[in-house]
Amino acid sequence: MLDIENFSDLRDYLRRTGRIGAHESVRLTNLAGGVSNRTVLLERSSGEAWVLKQALSQLRVRVEWLSDPRRIEREAAGMKRLLDIAGANRITPPIFLEPAEHLLAMAAVPQPHTNWKTMLLRGEVKPAHVEQFARLLGTIHRQGVDDAATGFDDRSFFESLRLEPYYSYSAQRMPAVAGFIHDLVAETRATRYTLVHGDYSPKNVLVHEGNLILLDHEVIHFGDGAFDVGFALTHLLSKANALPKYRDQFADAAKQFWEIYSHSAGPKLADAAMQARSCRHTMGCMLARCIGRSPLEYLKPPEAAVQANAASALMDHPPTEIAKLVDEFIRRFAADRDRGFKL
Repeated sequence: MLDIENFSDLRDYLRRTGRIGAHESVRLTNLAGGVSNRTVLLERSSGEAWVLKQALSQLRVRVEWLSDPRRIEREAAGMKRLLDIAGANRITPPIFLEPAEHLLAMAAVPQPHTNWKTMLLRGEVKPAHVEQFARLLGTIHRQGVDDAATGFDDRSFFESLRLEPYYSYSAQRMPAVAGFIHDLVAETRATRYTLVHGDYSPKNVLVHEGNLILLDHEVIHFGDGAFDVGFALTHLLSKANALPKYRDQFADAAKQFWEIYSHSAGPKLADAAMQARSCRHTMGCMLARCIGRSPLEYLKPPEAAVQANAASALMDHPPTEIAKLVDEFIRRFAADRDRGFKL
């Protein structure tokens, strides 16, 4: 099996398969960030640039976390579908797919660009970016309601990369909330009505000339859009926890996200039941990003303990409206920060 981080072998592979010229010189650079793939930037002398992504079977985390690397084929299909929905100004187009090597090449986002997560962790919370983030998700959900028969009905990658490592693993670690989480998992499996990205996070967004471009589609499936909403809100609220100086801005951003998303998705999708499910997914993800298989690296232990406590406490009487949920998390972050909770 090819290892694209071995640049000598990668160059040989690209020349042998005719992806680049037999004597063409290319510049290769490892890209950091994700835990589930090897990722390499390829720059050609013509100025063309690709990102090469190779799925791993064992993810790069401290605990065992396995997933079928054939998910790269799902990502390629998801990329093509999202291009149809959102266009090339939001989604990078694919260059080639090599299933035997679990390898996908896509066009690189032009320079200069910045990872949106990096910007947010610097306190750069811009309403225009939040609006784009929310509107794009609403558009994907609104236009993805007929995608059940387009190859996205299989949810095995969502199970291995989200439901088990985030929810089920958290239930094992915190039995007191296992009932809530098991019910949430069952509800998620039973709810299927639209195309779900499954990894809708600021780390998967690059900002180029003020425009947000969405990456990493390997968990895409037909299911419950409320998961995407809860997943996205988790990243905004977790940063409100980690960065108290910008807590109000992140709280406002979370509320703005829901308001714009619900308008973009439309009342048939973003109804009261869906908003309540989104609240439950936010609580589940907020807990999972502290005690699941993939904890947020920017949460220090005291912050993670405060967040886990807040999420688990809210599971006793879950809010059903996003604005109330946001207010409750913010209140608990402020009140519990100095109490010394431990995981």
